[in-house]
Amino acid sequence: MANEHPRALIPALCRQFYDLGWCTGTGGGIAIRVDGIIYMAPSGVQKERISEADIFELDLDGQVLKAPATPGLKLTECSPLFFNAFRQRGAGAVIHSHSIEALMATVHFDTVFRVSHVEMIKGLRGYGFYDTVEIPIIANTARECELADSMAEAIDANPQADAVLVQRHGIYVWGKDWQQAKTQTECLDYLFRFADRMIQSGRSPIDVP
Repeated sequence: MANEHPRALIPALCRQFYDLGWCTGTGGGIAIRVDGIIYMAPSGVQKERISEADIFELDLDGQVLKAPATPGLKLTECSPLFFNAFRQRGAGAVIHSHSIEALMATVHFDTVFRVSHVEMIKGLRGYGFYDTVEIPIIANTARECELADSMAEAIDANPQADAVLVQRHGIYVWGKDWQQAKTQTECLDYLFRFADRMIQSGRSPIDVP
């Protein structure tokens, strides 16, 4: 692989996420933990255009160690939500996506997204083809930082899940490193699309073949 330092990875990944529709309109983002330092994309900017100089560095208590060299950038309001996964699950990376597929999953399901018997389930930690994936859904709030407590409760209540959906908002997905977080986000997005098409065809996404 080319340069995998978080300062280089985050802009590159954000460009990919923009192309996938996960980080449009300045929304979404990613945070990566390496050697006790959290590297985090800034808030309120076009994610596909950020550079290495735009990244925040924070300690494990959430204190800013190094602000971006680019003036005027702000720390994202997602920061407490990223830190939930870092602290409660020991995550190495957390991705926040605003994908339409994630939003539709929260429209089709009330409090828990469920899907079963799909090959891509095997891309999620601890799951196999025959298992039923369950991802908790929490209510949205006016500001993202206000989601911190309900997300923390959902994480504790669902130890099998490496993600939390937010109604009509998006999803937070984590992993032991950025590769696993990215893989799981991609697999979940695929499963959301599958579930949406199953429901549109009048079938349940947990139907057994």
